[in-house]
Formats: sequence, C-alpha cells, structure tokens
Amino acid sequence: MTTPFPEATLTASDDLATRIIPRARDLGGFEVRRALPAPQRQLVGPFIFFDQMGPAQFAAGQGIDVRPHPHIGLATVTYLFEGRIRHRDSLGTTQDIEPGAVNWMTAGRGITHSERLPDDLTGAHSMSGIQTWVALPKDQEERDPSFSHTPAAALPVIEDKGVSVRMILGSAYGITAPVETASETLYGDVVLAPGAVLPLPDNHEDRGIYVVEGSVSLADKDVPPSQMLVFGEGPGAVQAGPEGARLMLFGGAVLDGPRHIWWNFVASSKEMIEAAKEDWKKPDHGRFELPPHDKDEFIPIDS
Repeated sequence: MTTPFPEATLTASDDLATRIIPRARDLGGFEVRRALPAPQRQLVGPFIFFDQMGPAQFAAGQGIDVRPHPHIGLATVTYLFEGRIRHRDSLGTTQDIEPGAVNWMTAGRGITHSERLPDDLTGAHSMSGIQTWVALPKDQEERDPSFSHTPAAALPVIEDKGVSVRMILGSAYGITAPVETASETLYGDVVLAPGAVLPLPDNHEDRGIYVVEGSVSLADKDVPPSQMLVFGEGPGAVQAGPEGARLMLFGGAVLDGPRHIWWNFVASSKEMIEAAKEDWKKPDHGRFELPPHDKDEFIPIDS
C-alpha cells in the first residue's frame, strides 16, 4: 500500500526559489502581514495576494468592518482559523465565513462585496486567518461574477505520520477539494506534529508554504513563523520544529503571463484596470452594483 506521505529529503535553502518576509501593518490594534505581491515575487501559481490576518482580540461590538468595494479579474478566498465574518456581495449573497470553510468569490468582469462583523456576534471574540486573491486566466477575466460556499465538513482531510492536510482548493496527496477553481490550484491547511516531515506534492508547477504557527526546518536552516518559502523544481520537504507547526501549502500552475494590480483590481492589461477605475468613480458606479443588503455606503476609489 502506498503511503500519502512518502519519505523525502529536506529541501536545502539553496534550492529555494524565493524566501519572503511579509510586510506588517497595524490596522488599529489588528495586525496584517502581507506576503504577496512582493518585490521578489508577484505570483505563486495563480496566487497574487496573500495576507495573514491577526490573531487579534476584539472587545464586544468591535471587529472586521470593510465597506462595499469592487473587484475585477480575480477570485477571493478568506480562510479563518478563529472568528466569523459576514460576507455580502452584489449578487445578493449573504454568507458567514467560519473556521475551516471556504467562501470562493469570483469577480470576473466586476463584483462588489463587504466584510462585516455579524450582527449576532455581540460578545468579545478573537479572529485570525488568511486572505488570498487568485488571479483568473485571461480567458476568464471578463466572465460573469459568481459565488460559492463550501462548509468545513465538505473539505477532505488526510492524516499520516504526524501530518494532517485539509485541502481547501485543488488536489494533492490523493485528495481533491470540491471547490471549482478557474485554473490548476493548490491550497491546503497543514498541521505538523513536532518533528513531522511534509514532502512537497509533485503534481504542481509552483509550490510554496507560509508558516502560520510554530517553525519548520530546511536541510540547513530553521524558518520561524510568518515567513513564506517558494520552492524550486524537483522533490523536497520541510520538517516541523520541536513545537510542531501550522502552515499553508499553496501554488498551482504558472499563470498565463504577469498581471497588473492596483487597489482591488487585477488584470492582464492596464486598460482593463483604467476602465474599472472610471466605472467605480461614476455616481452609479457603472458596471458595479452595490450589495442589495449593504448599499448605504462604500469605499471611494481614493481611500
């Protein structure tokens, strides 16, 4: 019987394609660390934006409060470890995102959404998670927007040799997430017991990890939390430190060319971004409708 996590040789630091230390910023007592886009690397597979949110503690009545804003040319994924956020979009969707579940929102030619503190979350609470944007292939940049929700219980999990992998998007180690993506995508939530070894999957062009908690070791170097590693071609592996580790495994097929990114817009041409900017500036926002259940305010383009 073939094990899903075969023996593997640890990756040496010289074999890394990129090592990224995120830029941290304080949003009023709530820290966000942005790893992508970075000066060293714009994309890993189709991933063009990668933020670690928190962990943060909020008093009663406080929390995430992002007014309606537009997107084009991407799909968003918010994956929580703790907390709850209420998503509303211009398609009429109202859907809370909870730990382990997936809200996959495809912007295509244009969508707006808000991210708010749920009305029924009235007490003190904590929040932490990862927010990512996945750039769409050129032939899907102008597609109709869409939204799908996948509960945590529907995502496959595999456990072996002190390694647990929950597939959020795509396939690895013989398991496949049920979320329909726009291109070949790899995204997994990995928990490693102390000293456990994670072999890198060999069925994707681009492979990266982001260390959320604990630490991992390469063949010749230790990697602390809140760092991103992008690997070169060939086999490889990382090993959890003495306290174990939690990391995000991500990547996929190399995208069909670089992308322009400005504010909340991603596109293969500057002209597409300029057209989106002009629409959002219009009194009626042009192609962009506000969420029907959250349309009393919005983020202006110069914010």
